[in-house]
Amino acid sequence: MDMIKVLLVWWGCWWGLVHPIHISVTEINYSEKDKALQLTTRLFIDDLELAIRKHVGNPELDILEPPAGQTTDQLVQDYLAQHLGIRVDGKPAKANYLGSEREDIALVCYIELPGIKKMKRLDVRYDAIMEIHDDQSNLVHVTYKSPVKSTRLLADKREDVFLFDGK
Repeated sequence: MDMIKVLLVWWGCWWGLVHPIHISVTEINYSEKDKALQLTTRLFIDDLELAIRKHVGNPELDILEPPAGQTTDQLVQDYLAQHLGIRVDGKPAKANYLGSEREDIALVCYIELPGIKKMKRLDVRYDAIMEIHDDQSNLVHVTYKSPVKSTRLLADKREDVFLFDGK
């Protein structure tokens, strides 16, 4: 996680300019205690805002100060529901959006997928921001009873499968 913060600070130098990197970082960690997958995703606020503007059809929308009757979390939750899909052992996982917080130039979003006692296969589809930037990379790191497994999702590879042994 410290490396992620270092990258965000470095990318912060680009704030006010169009940043040259289009990337998100998502960590999916299994909590044995909670029997849940806990997901944290970090997205550049400006990229996320452009994507949500397109998603809702409002080119003037400010996601950090949305119009009356809407909240940042409602907008982000609706957007991520369309762009993030997770299946555990072939079955869609129920995602509970917990909220978000601003971290420099990124928005950090928290999601929990409860009721997971074990798994052998995790299918992840994540195509956030890809409708805005064709060079968008979504890095996904999964920790489940083993070393971290990672993948890089791109416009031509929007999903990947993680396999785990039955330990």
